[in-house]
Amino acid sequence: MTDSPGGSLLAAARALSGSGLVDAFGHLSVRLGPELVLITPPRPLSRLEDEAELLDLPLGEIDALPAGAPKEAWAHWALYRSDPELGAVCRAQPPAPLALAAVAAELPALHGQGALLGAAVPVFDDARLVRERGRAEALAALLAEHPQSAGHGARALIMRGNGALTVAETPGRAVARMALLERSAHLYLAAAAAGDPRPLRPEEIEFWQATGGELLDRLWAHLRD
Repeated sequence: MTDSPGGSLLAAARALSGSGLVDAFGHLSVRLGPELVLITPPRPLSRLEDEAELLDLPLGEIDALPAGAPKEAWAHWALYRSDPELGAVCRAQPPAPLALAAVAAELPALHGQGALLGAAVPVFDDARLVRERGRAEALAALLAEHPQSAGHGARALIMRGNGALTVAETPGRAVARMALLERSAHLYLAAAAAGDPRPLRPEEIEFWQATGGELLDRLWAHLRD
């Protein structure tokens, strides 16, 4: 099943649902080509069983979302359009990043695996649902502008009062990054309660990011099992 884009999306949906990082409102998508994305429908991810349930989302100029698409599919649409190399998007509600967004404007990398999210994860300071094009484009611009390292955008974004998004080459890696986002936010909250958190230095971040694909794939294998 996982050999096809739809199969990889269903496998990621099951793992995300089983991880406790998503509630009834999460969704996942995978790029099929330059102008088309496959996205999960607006139903609990644990309920998805067949690739026929997945929906097409065009990436061209559109005034309205396709019938049946999640209303927050605008965020997926904007993220793919802002980064032609982006392969997958994960939308979930991990608890610790929600708490962090209530007290901080960003989540700096404090540990090695946290660097796989970027030098710092930005907080989108608008708690309204991203259900219209303009807000989605502002969200995508914030992610692109926030430095990962050496000029690349961050790979995760926290929406104040509204969950989080992670991006990657594949749905599995996007889910792995969501798990790292939850872990990293827990670490930050614990460190901030004890004193002043010390972010990783740029050279440390670049070292960890050089191993990113290998580590994300191992974490995805753990989550998938």
